[in-house]
Amino acid sequence: MRILVTGGCGFIGSALVRKLVAEGHDVLNLDALTYAGDERSIAEIANAQGYQFRKVDIADAGAVASAFADFNPHRVFHLAAESHVDRSIDGPGIFIRTNLVGTSVMLDSAREYWRGLDELARAAFRFVHVSTDEVYGTLGFDDPAFTEDTPYAPNSPYAASKAGADHLARAWVETYGLPVIITNCSNNYGPFQHPEKLIPTVIRTALSGGDIPVYGKGENIRDWLYVSDHVAGLMAAADAGEVGRKYNFGGDAERTNIDLVRTLCRLLDDKRPSPKPYEDQIRFVADRPGHDMRYAVNSARARAELGWAPSVTLDSGLSETVDWYLAHPDWLSRDAAEIARLGLGR
Repeated sequence: MRILVTGGCGFIGSALVRKLVAEGHDVLNLDALTYAGDERSIAEIANAQGYQFRKVDIADAGAVASAFADFNPHRVFHLAAESHVDRSIDGPGIFIRTNLVGTSVMLDSAREYWRGLDELARAAFRFVHVSTDEVYGTLGFDDPAFTEDTPYAPNSPYAASKAGADHLARAWVETYGLPVIITNCSNNYGPFQHPEKLIPTVIRTALSGGDIPVYGKGENIRDWLYVSDHVAGLMAAADAGEVGRKYNFGGDAERTNIDLVRTLCRLLDDKRPSPKPYEDQIRFVADRPGHDMRYAVNSARARAELGWAPSVTLDSGLSETVDWYLAHPDWLSRDAAEIARLGLGR
């Protein structure tokens, strides 16, 4: 197949691109290469037959339309987004531009392209819009997990911009018939994640001997999903998902932030011992505004309709992730000054 991926130099997007290329698909990767994109994440397939890259801002309608016309995709995976909560608090405007305006440009370009296809190609075309569980807001400790029918209640500028993008995607199905599938995922982790995010931050600061920052008292709970499991879910949604339907992907692996951080410290104690336990470096810092208390994702629909289930346990996934970052110290040192200024990610 010919598959267009937006945000293919980001964390999840690059994992998807690498998988698609490995399976023999022709891939066009559109990425603006902002702070969130890194060409090193796709270096291993950069010269592969069938792989193409274009530096494109998805809010640039002309560039996006040209990509559709030149590449003639069978499928689109739309992952390009501003996704760092702390950055959205500091500057929400770029999140609105990329996540809302950019998504509207992608949907409209896809619609114009799709309308020009023959009947069989129109029937086979799919546009997978990739979103987050943060659109649902926050859960209490005893609340049931988010389902696809949970009302939207975003609490950060990032989450609000993604919620708006989800609504646009749904509207393009209902109004124009564009064959869109919407997916929402829990916290991803694994190799090539941006160094601002929680797990790389813990590993980097622990190894440097600095303070390991934890927001509040570390009681916030997240459901963790290994990135390769998420990629498998996205591909299953494109293959077997029902047009206009939403699918949640979660790892069934809830953990408080402080427990996760302590687990990472203990893994580092085993894999890269230091004179004293890494847990001694943990420091609690002022909580960020609007910090959601708990995310948990019910993936029953994806399991039943797509035949998908997470295959990597949190303990094994964290161990593999720590191994990868220890083997790639250059990744953790990237943009150190800017990372230090911003502090923890999501």
